[in-house]
Amino acid sequence: MSETTLQERLIRTCRENGDHQALADSSGARVTFGEALAKALFLTGRLQSIWANQSKVGILVPPSVGGTLVNWAALLMGKIPVNLNYTLSQEGIVSCLEQCGITDVVVSGKLMKRLKLELPVRVHVIEDLVTEPRLMERLRAGFLAKCTSVKGLLKRLGGSQAKPDDLATIIFSSGSTGQPKGVMLSHRNIISNVEQVGEVYSFVSQDRMLGVLPFFHSFGFMATIAGPAIAGFGCVYHFNPMESKVIGPLAEENGVTIMIATPTFLQFYLRGLTPEQLGKLRLVVVGAEKLPPKVAHAFEKKFGCLPVEAYGATECSPGIAVNDTQTNQPGSIGRLLRNLEARIVNPDTGEELSRGEPGLLKVRGPNVMMGYLGMPDKTAEVLKDGWYDTGDIVRLDEDGYLWIEGRLSRFSKIGGEMVPHGNVEETLNDLADRNEQIFAVTGLPDEKKGERLVVVHTADEGLLEQVLKKLADATIPNLWKPRPGQFLRVDQLPYLGTGKLDLKGLQRLAEG
Repeated sequence: MSETTLQERLIRTCRENGDHQALADSSGARVTFGEALAKALFLTGRLQSIWANQSKVGILVPPSVGGTLVNWAALLMGKIPVNLNYTLSQEGIVSCLEQCGITDVVVSGKLMKRLKLELPVRVHVIEDLVTEPRLMERLRAGFLAKCTSVKGLLKRLGGSQAKPDDLATIIFSSGSTGQPKGVMLSHRNIISNVEQVGEVYSFVSQDRMLGVLPFFHSFGFMATIAGPAIAGFGCVYHFNPMESKVIGPLAEENGVTIMIATPTFLQFYLRGLTPEQLGKLRLVVVGAEKLPPKVAHAFEKKFGCLPVEAYGATECSPGIAVNDTQTNQPGSIGRLLRNLEARIVNPDTGEELSRGEPGLLKVRGPNVMMGYLGMPDKTAEVLKDGWYDTGDIVRLDEDGYLWIEGRLSRFSKIGGEMVPHGNVEETLNDLADRNEQIFAVTGLPDEKKGERLVVVHTADEGLLEQVLKKLADATIPNLWKPRPGQFLRVDQLPYLGTGKLDLKGLQRLAEG
């Protein structure tokens, strides 16, 4: 059990690994741990007045050296970094800001321009914050980095008050069921999860992890912001996980040894990277969607490294179960991480089931979240006596491996993102402007993206054409918008005797 905070671990790791490469990115930036600490300390000086009297601070920066250093600076100052999900609508981002009471956001100027975002808060462009330090700034950062104790340094900056069970960061969901939910993770949650995963994969200081997951993603924060700070491995960032022409040379130049990805990303790397560019690869961990066996085998054949599946949830920091390279069970999501307990229960009665029987997975351990920000009712729905309800139906085999059998809630994981059937349905029916339900949404397996949406409907051609035209301008994320080929017309939607939509019947219609 961790009895330290992220900022304490960060300082110790940077001082112990001073000359080892810590962070690099596709802009050409590359720093050692010693340099990274000095630069983070330099940033604390420039952020001091911006973040004065604020506990939670907003960061809207893609994976990069600068983005990591801003997060590290926030922790050193005793702030709670909130990495904003820039794939949300503007309304969704504003909801996150309001829930946290954030008044100042550090942003990437390039990203803001590309997204055409206008936020109702003070915006501070990272490109302006990292301009050449003045002499006094360099002297201050150098003194703090080398001549102060860990406690003394944190006392000067404001980060000494934090305790292991205090809030360390907030990771927002995609707002799939209304406003985004803020998952509150403590220092203990995150440190425990890095250590749990590290015990399986034996990270060393010579490791270089490819950091392409966004920082607002739980795995992105745990592995590529907290990971280097706790475990002392290096991280190599690029903001677009599918841009093979950049990732290939970047991985080769920095000797990438570890990759965390989705099957969708792997397919891009299969097409766009050469074996030489991943010549030092020793570990590929895949999550978020089912890994097709043919993708795994093709990747191993080309790059000499077999991807292994893992499983997690934002609410668990996120790691829950992993396969390792020695005892990998293809098709399973691996074994539970150390210090995690699991219960598999009947979803209707809550009765614990025998090994081998599929049921609802609940887990308890040091990496399970504190709760949802400002949502005690929603917290109570999924967290009881420390047990987190994952919402997934799994079975546990005799060897301790978990196998996902299905999803209890109505979501599809498409390219690693959770897409809610209910919200898509609601949008389509609103666009149809009829009193009855015209559209119903289900999901089917998809070889390329894990799953795909199918919209079963009763609309005539004219109405469907109108809805599709309006859908292009709808405020839901583009990933949630079904294409014309995903619509299936039927004479009537299936309903149960209770008047509820028959979800199993709906899926049967979609299947054919």
